[in-house]
Amino acid sequence: MGGFFAAALAFPTALFSFALVVVVGYWLLTLISGLGFDAVHGGHGVGHHVGAGHAGHVGPVGHVGHGAGGHGVGGNVAHGASDGHGAGGSTHGSQDGNGHHGGVLDALGLGGVPVTVTVSLLVTIAWFVSLAGTVLTSGAPARGGVFAVALVASWAGTRLLVRPLSRLFPQDHPVTRGDFVGRVCVIRTGRVTADFGQAEVTAEDGSTATVQVRTPEPDPGLTAGRTALIYDYDADGEHFLVAPFDPPSIS
Repeated sequence: MGGFFAAALAFPTALFSFALVVVVGYWLLTLISGLGFDAVHGGHGVGHHVGAGHAGHVGPVGHVGHGAGGHGVGGNVAHGASDGHGAGGSTHGSQDGNGHHGGVLDALGLGGVPVTVTVSLLVTIAWFVSLAGTVLTSGAPARGGVFAVALVASWAGTRLLVRPLSRLFPQDHPVTRGDFVGRVCVIRTGRVTADFGQAEVTAEDGSTATVQVRTPEPDPGLTAGRTALIYDYDADGEHFLVAPFDPPSIS
């Protein structure tokens, strides 16, 4: 047993031993407290949009931003507020839904799973390889070689494992304008005309968005609280086209 601890605390294993303690502690805490990946990573990487715009304005395709009184869809999304103004602008937030992280990990072929899983695999594999190498070798030059081999083996082994594991962590699908076409919305303005109107629509993920709506009909009877069907999107006018729709009653 003393030989095991001596190897675990010798170079280069000691470098990974302390990291392994952190990894094991993290997973024990996760198991005991019931924390999910989202609680640690702060959600699925939906970008937040900040700036000035018009309520419910739909800009270029992008993520859903957050503002006062509602949600909008698009890269420069605005959010409805009672005064007709909202938020829109540049995107800030982590990329990679599901807590996935891009950048370096993706470049190394280690993306597709939460970063905690990737780091845990990297540390664990590197620790086992370096421990075996420390037991089988002696001297600084040999131990330096063990360190290099452990890093390469850690990367290769993790890359091999994250591919099947990535199937357990499907990527988030950002909300786009097309996701609202065909959905039922609720009118939130006093009326909807060819030049004016807003409605609230619920996306597939359960989030709600306040969007600009118009109707080519002269008097469709679309007033506040009425339901309507979104049947098209006008890219030039940056608004959705709606028609009166009464959902069938469930008997």
